[in-house]
Amino acid sequence: MKKCFGYVRVSTVKQGEGVSLEAQRDAIIAFAERSDISITKWFEEKVTAAKSGRPVFNAMLRELRKRRADGVVMHKIDRSARNFADWAKIGELSDAGVDVHFAAENIDFRSRGGRLTADIQAVIAADYIRNLRDETIKGLYGRLKQGIYPFKAPIGYLDNGGGKVKTIDPERGPLVQRALELYAGGQHSIRKLQTELEQMGLRNDGGRPLSKGAVETLLRNPFYAGIIRIGRSGQTFKGIHEPLVSVATYKAIQEVKNGKAGKKVTRHNHTYRGLFRCRRCGWSMIPERQKGHVYYRCQQPDCPSNSIREEALEEAVSTILSQFAFPEDAIVATTARVERWTAKLSNPTDRKALTLRQRKLESRMDGLTDALLDRLIDKDTFNRRKETLLLEQAELQGKLAEADRQTVSPTQVRSFLERIKSLAEHYVFAQPDEKRQIVEIATSNRTVLGKTVYLEPSNWLRAAQDALAVLECAHSRDNSRRTGKLQKEQYDQLVSAIRSKDAEEAMAELEDIRNHTTQFDDSEDSLELAA
Repeated sequence: MKKCFGYVRVSTVKQGEGVSLEAQRDAIIAFAERSDISITKWFEEKVTAAKSGRPVFNAMLRELRKRRADGVVMHKIDRSARNFADWAKIGELSDAGVDVHFAAENIDFRSRGGRLTADIQAVIAADYIRNLRDETIKGLYGRLKQGIYPFKAPIGYLDNGGGKVKTIDPERGPLVQRALELYAGGQHSIRKLQTELEQMGLRNDGGRPLSKGAVETLLRNPFYAGIIRIGRSGQTFKGIHEPLVSVATYKAIQEVKNGKAGKKVTRHNHTYRGLFRCRRCGWSMIPERQKGHVYYRCQQPDCPSNSIREEALEEAVSTILSQFAFPEDAIVATTARVERWTAKLSNPTDRKALTLRQRKLESRMDGLTDALLDRLIDKDTFNRRKETLLLEQAELQGKLAEADRQTVSPTQVRSFLERIKSLAEHYVFAQPDEKRQIVEIATSNRTVLGKTVYLEPSNWLRAAQDALAVLECAHSRDNSRRTGKLQKEQYDQLVSAIRSKDAEEAMAELEDIRNHTTQFDDSEDSLELAA
């Protein structure tokens, strides 16, 4: 009785959970009984045979070359190999005197005719794989052109099945968004961001903290800004999934990574570093700690001694923010006035310039494709330029969507007023990094002369303040044609202030600060209760 190995294989682990392996094993056992063969050892594999390098298959070949069995029994030819390299190894075994049997196919592998028949079937099996690969790639590109990412969702998004759009993970999505926004601010290194993410509780699919490489991959991925990029080929497509960050934020991240946005870390993380300048010479006030206090000094040799304590800067910021304290009746009156104006105003925005830019972008995209077809540029250059154009196109569509919004609702106005009214309160209770954010978004022209601090509200905040001052004054005056004209002008000014990009970004950041402060307070309360 001949002693042979038995080899069974399926293409994936999932297929291995079915009955295919057992069916192959049963067919081999039945064949062995009919052919007076004893199966001395089984080799089982759950790997595709499209590529060479299967570990179990190669281990079996090594034992056969050492003559530890007379031959091998496999279920079918396509179970043994689907590529010419592995098929050639099977042929070499047969030429060396090792018996090769196929349980489901009546082939004498040692005869010339049987060998030819087996070779033809092996070619057909290899061609099947090539055709399957081509059809799979065609289907993948079809999804990509539709804007659907057909591969595993990146961290922060959820898979919803084949052919469906990825959706934001309600648990990890906000954490990824926060990570991207933190790095875009230019104050975090990769290592520092990695530590922040671990403290926030962001984990990979295996439940472990993100590695440094995973964080770098996350920062490089334009998927979070709505653009699909295929890593191996570098091709880019416009996605239809909801982005986590804006194109502007993604660009800021790349500038920070490329070293074009200043330092990402500082030795001493002082709150107002780089925010205040000397009023005499215009150079930054450099912070340094002396005897338990932080002093901001002008370090220019030609500038007279000019230093101020950090507490004085905080007091100056608090003073200017406290100006935006609107009583509740003023907020109610302004909201009611806006509601009346909203009901009767129609203020369509001219989209001609934006539409023209969109057409030019489409023309440039067509020209880029023609340049590739005419071989004026190589594929790598095409992919890089296409990604840039897609990002610009996404940014433009955001502006078009913004232009479509013609006015503001009373609810938006009230929310806006409530937030800027509580600026000073948020500032007092905020953490140092959050205080810095508030100063950046709410003030401008920050200078120091001697012990005096000069700073002004940001443009968007000043515009809102001016508009609200006139609207509130007009509310207490008798109605007249001149007053009505003033109200219309200041209403438009208020709408412009609320709708400005700076104001929208500021409101979003202030909301994040408020939420973070609330969470911090809640956690402190929980600690006290636990104690």
